[in-house]
Amino acid sequence: MSNSSSITQFLLLAFADTRELQLLHFWLFLGIYLAALLANGLIIGAVACDHHLHTPMYFFLLNLSLLDLGFISTTVPKAMANSLWDTRAISYPGCAAQLFLFLFLMSAEYFLLTVMAYDRYVAICKPLHYGTLLGSRACVHMAAAAWGSGFLYAVLHTANTFSLPLCKGNAVDQFFCEVPQILKLACSDAYLREVGVLVVSVCLGFVCFVFIVLSYVQIFRAVLRIASKQGQHKVFSTCLPHLAVVSLFISTGSFAYLKPPSISSPSLDLLVAVLYSVVPPALNPLIYSMRNHEIKDALTKLMTGCFLEVINCLLSSA
Repeated sequence: MSNSSSITQFLLLAFADTRELQLLHFWLFLGIYLAALLANGLIIGAVACDHHLHTPMYFFLLNLSLLDLGFISTTVPKAMANSLWDTRAISYPGCAAQLFLFLFLMSAEYFLLTVMAYDRYVAICKPLHYGTLLGSRACVHMAAAAWGSGFLYAVLHTANTFSLPLCKGNAVDQFFCEVPQILKLACSDAYLREVGVLVVSVCLGFVCFVFIVLSYVQIFRAVLRIASKQGQHKVFSTCLPHLAVVSLFISTGSFAYLKPPSISSPSLDLLVAVLYSVVPPALNPLIYSMRNHEIKDALTKLMTGCFLEVINCLLSSA
């Protein structure tokens, strides 16, 4: 029987036992990671450089891309390194830092998605008040509130989780340090304190979820009253991607933290973790830009400008 004071490292879940499959996992995650870095980086560059995109919706989208960059960088590089070097180890401080960053970025993203739902609600249902309700100062305050709330939530959760005595070894059945998996290592009479924090978190998340659902109910009611088919198409093309992102993020994340132990298995836990921690940061830029002509135009200008800059540098150095 081990004690948390004697644990110096944790052993993360290995994706495969054979070297060939470990390298396959490394290259697969490397491709996803580079795609997420490129896509989110392009979104950030386009919004920052194009003054036409200096609006509340794209300001929140820029913040979402920043969170996604941090979110995927918290878990995937360590998993790739472990597969490449054929190891499972992560230090105790490293695990605590990874859990803190993961909770911080995940909860901040959830709060930001709630703010983005409010932005779409005001833009479509109260367009005459949009400039008043979502001025530049209000947008900064709402974004800061999302980041700040995520930080406070992560501090509370991480401190509470790692204050629990661990009596069941140091093997974490996940490819990163995740709260449900660490709770499995806690002494049976001690983890109830963290369960209380989880219940509060679920209640807060449920409030945000109800707010998002009510916002979209009002949005779709307003859209159906629009006589123009073109207007309906424009609104749906803007809102449905956001709803898809929110649904995937909330459903898989909630399942990971609330599923009963009776249906828990390493393969199911791994699949759910990938769906809520790896897939959204990689898909968010594609979903938001796929049918958004303003983003497409800004990306075209950005890439054209970069290409011309490279040509000028080559010509000047020749």
